[in-house]
Amino acid sequence: MPATIRDVAARAGVSAATVSRAFTRPEKVDGATRQRVLALAEQLGYEPSSAARSLKTGRTGALGIMVPDLSNPFFPDVVRGMQHRARDHGYPVLLADSGEDPAAELALVRTLARNVDALVLCSPRMPDAELAEAALLRPLVLVNRTTPVTSPDLLPSVTIDNVGGVQQAVRHLRALGHRRVGFVSGTATSRSAQDRLQAFTGSTLTEGMEGVVIGSYQPTVEGGAAAADDALLAGVSAVVVYNDVMAAGLMGRLTRLGVVVPDRLSIVGFDDIALAALLTPALTTVHIPLERAGAVAVDRVHAYLTGSGGEDDEPAPLPTELVVRASTAAVRVPPNR
Repeated sequence: MPATIRDVAARAGVSAATVSRAFTRPEKVDGATRQRVLALAEQLGYEPSSAARSLKTGRTGALGIMVPDLSNPFFPDVVRGMQHRARDHGYPVLLADSGEDPAAELALVRTLARNVDALVLCSPRMPDAELAEAALLRPLVLVNRTTPVTSPDLLPSVTIDNVGGVQQAVRHLRALGHRRVGFVSGTATSRSAQDRLQAFTGSTLTEGMEGVVIGSYQPTVEGGAAAADDALLAGVSAVVVYNDVMAAGLMGRLTRLGVVVPDRLSIVGFDDIALAALLTPALTTVHIPLERAGAVAVDRVHAYLTGSGGEDDEPAPLPTELVVRASTAAVRVPPNR
């Protein structure tokens, strides 16, 4: 039978009210007494009810996390980093999936906000005005999304070096002799898709290459497959794809068409999810420290909630690194234009 508050009080020689205050109002309890109560509580395996604690303090002790699509392998890795770090800090986690629907996100945030002390929004698709509204509900940190520099209320964020990652991919393809390359983009509502597209356009121009925007597609396997015919018709010898999931769909469709990768078309993905190394051929991609991004976000929330101080030592944005595998090679067959 689990220990009760009365068990702890009896062992500590104090009232049950004092035990309660040791957890919920520590400033009201003598330091030595509080330490004795907490030590005995740990020894007896006593944990105060989170519901009761919430009623007394107005705080739930929980964090809310929202992601656009848990079926996308990018997000479980980020969430894993968040959960592990939240456990280290003693926070339970509530998780919501918006199903890649920007119109549903603010309603989900409102629901989460009633049950948590702070929010982490991972790659939210909602407009900036709605983000500002969400920030009024609870303290929040963004992952893989920023607010405009011109915004009067910049929100704390953990960002990825999308520009550096795309630059590495483009330089790699140029070194292999590719001069006309394409970009398969995600949806226009994705800020990271916009960032990577812009970086691609700038990088190909800087490298003296011809950059071709193949189009915008859903960030799914099906979206990548839908881009395959367009990529072939574009007359490019290589493509950079918005994410690895889309790259997998693109490669699958090309295989069914009898197009050999990388002999006919070199492909570079982005994210370096676990699937990337298992594809045939293994996917060249840009590595993102996904779990680290999630952990840093929770650290920033914790720092705010506890008043424990300023920014962490993590670089902003988090670095990316090109991982070269078998899906890219020197130009072998000139593409038909």
